[in-house]
Amino acid sequence: MITAPTDLELRQTIQQLAERVDALEKSAGNDRLSIGVMSGNLDTTIAAFIIAMGAVAYDIEVDMFFTFWATAALRDPQKSPPKRFLDKMFGWMLPRSSHALPLSKMQMAGMGPKMIRSVMKSHGVKSLEQLMKEAAEFGVRIHVCEMSMSVMGLKEEEMIDYPNIDYVGVGSFIQMISESKQVIFL
Repeated sequence: MITAPTDLELRQTIQQLAERVDALEKSAGNDRLSIGVMSGNLDTTIAAFIIAMGAVAYDIEVDMFFTFWATAALRDPQKSPPKRFLDKMFGWMLPRSSHALPLSKMQMAGMGPKMIRSVMKSHGVKSLEQLMKEAAEFGVRIHVCEMSMSVMGLKEEEMIDYPNIDYVGVGSFIQMISESKQVIFL
């Protein structure tokens, strides 16, 4: 014969289940995606923003961490703060903006980026600059590696105007990763 649980037993079972759900929710991470962007290539940067916008479409918070060569994509060609000689040298070698990024493959003496932009446009694919604008509108956060900026001779004053941009150390990115359900490196 099966006996019905007592009120006390039911309360204890509910309490145990609630504690297990709380523990699972804490260990699951937030509905958040962290994207580490390391490449300074046009196609890789476009892919990073397409993934970010796809995640936003699913109501996932997105943090993008730009480091080393990827920081050049965030430069504003209209801004040129005063710099030391060595910093100027890096500035001359790095692309001046997202419009000047090379492709990872088929560079074709500099024609590759223009060709891929043309093909993308003919297929109705948004440009990198359009994706960046939409990412800003949808709350995608951009975090720029302070150490990379220092090494590359870049200054905050020469970066694009973006509402959700900040300049952080790698520790901040590690914290973002620990709070994310998903992490991608490009």
